[in-house]
Amino acid sequence: MKTLSNRQIAILTENGFEEVELTSPMQALKDAGATVHIVSPQKEKVKAMKDHDWSIEIPVDRHVSEVSASDYDGLVLPGGVFNPDQLRMNDQAIRFISEFFEAGKPVAAICHGPQALINANVVRGRDITSYPSIKTDLINAGANWQNLEVVVDNGLVTSRTPEDLPAFNKKMCEEFAEGIHEGQKP
Repeated sequence: MKTLSNRQIAILTENGFEEVELTSPMQALKDAGATVHIVSPQKEKVKAMKDHDWSIEIPVDRHVSEVSASDYDGLVLPGGVFNPDQLRMNDQAIRFISEFFEAGKPVAAICHGPQALINANVVRGRDITSYPSIKTDLINAGANWQNLEVVVDNGLVTSRTPEDLPAFNKKMCEEFAEGIHEGQKP
């Protein structure tokens, strides 16, 4: 059953995302019937990392300056070390992320992806997980960090590592199918 056939989902990324943390959720979303766009501050393509080396390139569908949360039903933030660090320093990316929370739209972030949520000021009081190395950053920003394979809090789905992708993808698709979550709004 194509539970997301009427949904448009944005995957916001920069260069240096962890390959499988973008490709696996993207495939799960497409398999569920969603239309998926790669959104980036880069104009043409973004490059992945795999096993600490550069790997595949993926075409960018939309530049972050050309989009808003009103164009999409949900947002995915893949991890990787470089990707979220670059996104969190980009005002357009932070604006785009913040708009999803203001609209109550679901957001899914894995591994280091939640780092960008800190700069968007949307983690205070939220149950969340992440790659363990950013646990303290999230706690210092007011999040309730949990060491679980997937944590769901009013439309916010987070996971720790690529090993958690099956649980992450399942919960991400469920939350995106549910749509607006009033508790997501700051």
